[in-house]
Amino acid sequence: MPQVTVHLRYEIDPDKLEEFTHYGREWIRLVDKLGGTHHGYFLPSEGDSDEAFALFTFPSLAEYEAYRTASFSDPECVAMFDYARETGCIRRYERRFLAPVLS
Repeated sequence: MPQVTVHLRYEIDPDKLEEFTHYGREWIRLVDKLGGTHHGYFLPSEGDSDEAFALFTFPSLAEYEAYRTASFSDPECVAMFDYARETGCIRRYERRFLAPVLS
């Protein structure tokens, strides 16, 4: 099965960039812990101040789906879902699935 890379586009609250940065750092670790390879979060620098991105790869779509299922019961993941909701650092997000070309 081919690898799948997940591309997340976030609409964030620019006044809560510190909270979103904390959220991103934690999810990098959690995705790696649950079998993926995180390629990082990309925060606003120039241009739109309320848009951020993330990329991470799983060996297959099935392994991504297993990660999603596990994330809903993993205590650390649940805590981060709650953190985002409580801080309001994320207004909305979109998810896309891509076929990566990696070296």
